Amino acid sequence: MRGFLENLALLLGRAPRAPEPERFSDEARAIHDAHKQRQAPEKLAHLRQEREARASGPKKWRRRRWASLLAVNLLFVVSYELDIQLLEGTLTASRFMGFHMADFYAALQVMLAFKHVVVNLIIGTVTITLLAMGGGRIFCSWICPYHLLSEWAEMIHLRLAKLKRVRNHTFDRRARAWLWLTFSVLALITGYTIYETISPTGILSRALIYGPGIALAWIATLLLFEIFYSRRAWCRYACPIGLTYGVIGMVAPFKITYDLDKCFHDGACRAVCMVPHVLNVTRKGRAENAVVDLGGDCTRCASCVDACPTNALSFKIKGVGKQL
Repeated sequence: MRGFLENLALLLGRAPRAPEPERFSDEARAIHDAHKQRQAPEKLAHLRQEREARASGPKKWRRRRWASLLAVNLLFVVSYELDIQLLEGTLTASRFMGFHMADFYAALQVMLAFKHVVVNLIIGTVTITLLAMGGGRIFCSWICPYHLLSEWAEMIHLRLAKLKRVRNHTFDRRARAWLWLTFSVLALITGYTIYETISPTGILSRALIYGPGIALAWIATLLLFEIFYSRRAWCRYACPIGLTYGVIGMVAPFKITYDLDKCFHDGACRAVCMVPHVLNVTRKGRAENAVVDLGGDCTRCASCVDACPTNALSFKIKGVGKQL
């Protein structure tokens, strides 16, 4: 229970805390002691060369993720254009072969605004929740169209940062939880789903299916803000949808798992992570166990898996132990 509450606090925006030595497992303590004695300059130099070679090479998980993003969103478009009624609606609320699906936060907004329970939304929310139980915030990195655009914007930001043309500015991660609560209260008070008018996920999904509109100016504004001021700002500090799936992700069986014994703590994983606080455990002396599952805020994008030169991070099914 303590671990669950700490994970929830981190998800809601609390900064990672220093580990408590008395909570270290015997195996983790032995590995930490061995790492202190390990003479690794030459090994680290070799690992950095491997990482640089990998950085310029193909990204296995990124290719899979981009393919998933494009396939899911194009399926909406094709189904609508050909009127085959395979996948109807948008990412906010839809039907797949007759089965209702609804984003949890969007459904909550509607029911708060109309002040009564909508049965179809309840059914759709249960369906999506059961699907999300597999991987929590996997929706963000494998389905959400804004994630793909934001990732491309991040690439531009990093290039400009390398040239010292821009500098990344951070915000308090607790803002996301406050925005989740604020938009919920506004829906209840005003009777309007205000968040849906600014949701990048909803705007892009509707634009892809039904055609572009003026709301795309908001998307352009967000992307420019992320390129020139704050890297991945919306997903890291604002998106209520990510917070909702993050809570589900705390108990989801599909996890990124960290193996302390294989780690050289060079920080390659944190450099590419969209939510680097979940990788605080990879810092030297932080892991309390020899094998640790990353927290609920992890999007399962597996960028860290692609970046790690020692395979200390892997995508696994909890309880099965199968590496993907």
